[in-house]
Amino acid sequence: MKNIFSLCNQKGGVGKTTTAVNLSAILANKGYHVLLIDMDAQANATSGLGIDKPSLELTTYQLIVEKVDPNELIRKTAYENLDVVPANSDLAGADLELISRYRREFSLKEALGPIKTNYDIILLDCPPSLGLISVNSLVASDYVIIPLQCEYYALEGLGQLLHTIQLVRENLNPELEIGGVVLTMADFRTNLTQQVVEEVREYFKDKAFQAVIPRSIKLSEAPSFGKPAVVYDPHNRGSKSYEAVANEFLSRFSLVKELQFRAPRSPIDMNASEKASHISNG
Repeated sequence: MKNIFSLCNQKGGVGKTTTAVNLSAILANKGYHVLLIDMDAQANATSGLGIDKPSLELTTYQLIVEKVDPNELIRKTAYENLDVVPANSDLAGADLELISRYRREFSLKEALGPIKTNYDIILLDCPPSLGLISVNSLVASDYVIIPLQCEYYALEGLGQLLHTIQLVRENLNPELEIGGVVLTMADFRTNLTQQVVEEVREYFKDKAFQAVIPRSIKLSEAPSFGKPAVVYDPHNRGSKSYEAVANEFLSRFSLVKELQFRAPRSPIDMNASEKASHISNG
């Protein structure tokens, strides 16, 4: 069962967490049982789903360092079918904790073993580095999804990431595949964006997603409200683009046929469900 996806790029600010949060929300809204695991000590995916980071006692740190049962760490979100293993700043010390351990690169893979079949899709939001946390994520994954900003400097660091993926494949996880490249923060008014899109599609061929995420104020605003953009404003250009990415994602990994009997809900229904959840919680 190939259902674990790392969203990975060692460069920060490329839309990795925005992609993880919105993709997980859309897939959950379509009826898929989704688990989002925040592997970044900045914990932006955690706060982006409305979870208060300072109040957390059990996080991804306990999952990979202290080997706590993952079922004790999983939290329900305000959105039906979407669970999360949150993170906080404790995770910043995980690299040092793991460095002297036997099979240190397999800590996350071993932790996820008992729960892998409980979910249709598991998404790992990796940190902006290629340290042990990212390596653990790649070792645990079936596929890596690369969010790539439509700017020149984003292309510069791509070679290092691809080299790391190749090393992981050769030495630690021979089943790992590049699942795709999602182009983000596109400004089609500039020639540079067009050039980056063309270069990425020429190099990655069918690995590049056809849907491209534009720059969007709503995508930037949504995290401050603790909501995915597709909930905060489902009708803006960014949200609609992520909907297209999600549909392409399901088709690309042959997940549509497996769950086509589940009736999808509209973004409006998602908002209604969220409101009902808040009311029931007092």
